[in-house]
Amino acid sequence: MPIERIRSFIAEDMSAVDAVIRQKLHSQVALINQVSEYIIHNGGKRLRPALVILSAGLFGYSGQHHHQLAAVVEFIHTATLLHDDVVDESKLRRNKATANALFGNAASVLVGDFLYSRAFQMMVEVDSMRVMQVLADATNIIAEGEVLQLLNCRDPNVEEENYLRVIRFKTAKLFEAAARLGAILGNATPEEEDALAIYGMHLGTAFQLIDDLLDYSGDYQDTGKNLGDDLAEGKPTLPLIYAMRAGTDKQASVIRSAIETGGESGFQSVLQIIQDTGALAYAKQRAQKEADIAFKAIAKLTDSNHKECLLELTRFAVTRNH
Repeated sequence: MPIERIRSFIAEDMSAVDAVIRQKLHSQVALINQVSEYIIHNGGKRLRPALVILSAGLFGYSGQHHHQLAAVVEFIHTATLLHDDVVDESKLRRNKATANALFGNAASVLVGDFLYSRAFQMMVEVDSMRVMQVLADATNIIAEGEVLQLLNCRDPNVEEENYLRVIRFKTAKLFEAAARLGAILGNATPEEEDALAIYGMHLGTAFQLIDDLLDYSGDYQDTGKNLGDDLAEGKPTLPLIYAMRAGTDKQASVIRSAIETGGESGFQSVLQIIQDTGALAYAKQRAQKEADIAFKAIAKLTDSNHKECLLELTRFAVTRNH
């Protein structure tokens, strides 16, 4: 089932999610409406909300809370984007100006706070302590991941496991929570719920590994960002970590310097080293390993269109170009 068929399969549910988003975005403060509307409706794959919908459907859920929780997950994700772009001083996302570039840092941070607090209002409405526990824990871990990433910036000594820990906290945790929430709504067994959580964690890790790979191999029209943006921000991602490990001392020194200084001017030299050391192939292999774990986590669950969609997402995560 290709990604287009997945979108078609859940189109009705995702329309319902969009309706919830539009309703819950409303504020009496005009600037909040302006900024949040801009970022929410400015593209994006909506993968995290889709995971809530698909995992709930996997267990036969037929209520309305999955639409509410899918919107909650998207609000939390969007809040992290707003804050990330301020921290990274980013000017571009998905081929368009970031909210902080248009409205300023203060507005972006404060509207991000609004989205977080609105998300917590919405999760309370579901009236499930288990749901609130999952989302509260996920949001806290995501915040820890953001701080860990900040500490790693411009540090060429970051090891692969530390880098992966940031991904699991900052990105994959929300994938895990989204998949787990659907299982909770569908009254899955504890074993089934854990299987969905493992699936989400490793899918999210694979997804971010490919994102970091595309920063050195993607096309601007596909990714909406320029090659080398991560390096310019001093982020020691897996292609750089592996290239330093596999390359010569001289090659490692070039990359170390680029990370420490935010090496836009030396990007072509760094890119050549990444290519010469096979770093992109290694990152792709590492992402495939994560996707395989995600696939196996739910492979034994009852076959259905929902399951096939979830399995297809593990393929999409590592084959995509955007």
